[in-house]
Amino acid sequence: MRGSDFAELRAFAVIVEHGSFTRAAAQLGISASALSQTQRNLETRLGVRLLNRTTRSVALTQAGELLLARLSPAMAEIESAVTQTAALRLQPAGTLRLNASGLAAIHYLAPLLAPFNAHYPDIVVDLSVEERLVDMVAAGFDAGVRLHERLEKDMVAVALGGEQRMCVVASPAYLARYGTPQTPDALRQHRCLNTRWPTNGSIYRWEFERGGEKLEIAVEGPLIVDEPQVLVRAAADGLGIAYLFESQVAAALNDGRLLPLLAAWTPPFPGFYLYYPANRQMPRPLRAFIDFARQQGPQAIGA
Repeated sequence: MRGSDFAELRAFAVIVEHGSFTRAAAQLGISASALSQTQRNLETRLGVRLLNRTTRSVALTQAGELLLARLSPAMAEIESAVTQTAALRLQPAGTLRLNASGLAAIHYLAPLLAPFNAHYPDIVVDLSVEERLVDMVAAGFDAGVRLHERLEKDMVAVALGGEQRMCVVASPAYLARYGTPQTPDALRQHRCLNTRWPTNGSIYRWEFERGGEKLEIAVEGPLIVDEPQVLVRAAADGLGIAYLFESQVAAALNDGRLLPLLAAWTPPFPGFYLYYPANRQMPRPLRAFIDFARQQGPQAIGA
């Protein structure tokens, strides 16, 4: 079928729907005279009269009734198909590939996944959790979630969840047995629980800051891990002092299993950011996720 054939059939259906050439022409956005010519072209092509037209009314002929009976369901089906196709353009769909550290995945992304899926059921989130930094573009990720200080260059960054804070923590039993350190330097005399950098295998040096003074302390103790979450239980069991994100130990602090130490030396700092390449067209699933995360607000992200 030629495009002109379809236009003629649609014009015929609209004329019948309105019972008026004038009103039908207004809907189609053409003049009444142009619509009359379109109708004459259709009847000439089919070789039959489809409409009986007077100065006051438009009535179907028998041939017009037969054509309309077959045409109406087909037109409805076409309009439905067009509407559904347009909906795909309006409703984002596809796969969103994210790369995040374990802490970012557990405390910042996980609370968003269920409500995001409820809002965008046609988007599949493919989340890769790893501590090492990756070349996001080369690995095929749409975006990553990392601490602000570890963002790759030439990236657009969107803050998630507000500022972060580190906590030095120990159990009441440990402090009763070994005493409470009053300064960062005093930690060198304590049993401290260490973490290993996933990038190069080195032991993380605990960082402190107060009034412009910055310190990095190398501590020692009975445990070294490459999964910091293990330290929450170890510290609560009295094995030693741990240095962790406040979000990691919030529950243990609230119920008294752990106590905070050296709070004056651990000020807040810029937290986690979702980042993506600035020089690449943004996929629609990523645009939807960023907008959704912003709408939730910091209180929902990392809850």
